[in-house]
Amino acid sequence: MKTVTENITNNDNSVQGNGWLNRTVAGAGITSALGDFCYETTTVILPGFLAVLGIPAAALGIIEGIADAVASFTKMVSGYIADKLGHRKLLVLVGYGLTPLGQALIALAAGWPLILLGRMVSWFGKGLRGPLRDAIVIQAVSPATRGRAFGFHRAADTVGAVFGPLLGVVLLGLAQGWHWSDDAGPFRFVLWLSLIPGLLALLAFLALVQDPQHSPNPALKFFGSLRGLPSRFKRYLGAVGLFGVGDFSHTLLILAATTLLTPSMGVVQAAQVAGLLYVWRNVVQVAASWPVGWLADRVGHLPVLVAGYGLGVATAVLTALAFWSDLDSVALLAGIFCIAGLYVAVQEALESTVTAEMVPAETMTMSMGALGTVNGTAKFLSSATVGVVWTAVSPVLAFALAATFMLAGTLAILRVRD
Repeated sequence: MKTVTENITNNDNSVQGNGWLNRTVAGAGITSALGDFCYETTTVILPGFLAVLGIPAAALGIIEGIADAVASFTKMVSGYIADKLGHRKLLVLVGYGLTPLGQALIALAAGWPLILLGRMVSWFGKGLRGPLRDAIVIQAVSPATRGRAFGFHRAADTVGAVFGPLLGVVLLGLAQGWHWSDDAGPFRFVLWLSLIPGLLALLAFLALVQDPQHSPNPALKFFGSLRGLPSRFKRYLGAVGLFGVGDFSHTLLILAATTLLTPSMGVVQAAQVAGLLYVWRNVVQVAASWPVGWLADRVGHLPVLVAGYGLGVATAVLTALAFWSDLDSVALLAGIFCIAGLYVAVQEALESTVTAEMVPAETMTMSMGALGTVNGTAKFLSSATVGVVWTAVSPVLAFALAATFMLAGTLAILRVRD
């Protein structure tokens, strides 16, 4: 039987002849675009939905944090199972199927418990599919073109995150003029429609993506494999985790814009404008993702990632200053969302490619899971902390605290060396 390394080497050789934009990369991009169309629609209208239900910012932070934590631990387990058994595509399909199920639960919610359950189901699916899909994409291209492949994938992924929220904001505005039994009616209408692209994502992955040959490794031990990860990769994970403790969910950034604009616009119009600002953030991410990957393939993935982390620090600092000055300028808020889009483009395109450079092929998927677990655990702490500090003390202190952790992570990643 061929070894895993031989399988990957043979696959890389075949891919080099076909180029980096092959059927699997394109199919994964289309699938992710549809998947993001589904759940990013919820992301952009969720703060307004919670507002009309009377649910405070602290609850939103905790909901997003718990959802991130569920996704993070799922990533670790799914990566280990995939490396051990050699099955990835089936698990990815299950993950994509859970997203619309979670959306349906949120659409039915009258309070925070069912919203939490729906977000957990969706993020469990996201955690299940994420590292396995990334490993499939990595093994479908040559090492020299990983930055471009991931940049393309993240750009396609974010196309759904642009058009989904944009359509959601438009539909929300149209539905305001219809007759509803309560203020939550328009939000539920948009949530139900978001199930359609979620189901199409499942079908697209099934039809288009080919999983490169991946031999099972039945002798793989979970804790033994974790202990055996390269020391440089462990230092890298520590830096990513420290940054992640400040890397709050951008649902809170939408809520920040909604809160700042509500006194001058009213809650519904403020929620719509905040949604459009998030769409703008995603447009910036789409435009930047492939150039970021192209640049990183030439100058190095880790240096470009460090620069992106610096932009993350700037996002948190500027959001804190916006609350300190009671900012209600849409143009200036758009600048903050632009910087956020740039740093997320770098983060999402390069964290996985840096991981692939540091770990052996036989534990690639599990290492991707470890990265996801560290990120998700840190974001749970960040989102929950920012939400609670925002409610209990002030939003200025909440985002200043986030900026401090993000800066510490940026400085720590500078110490990661060969």
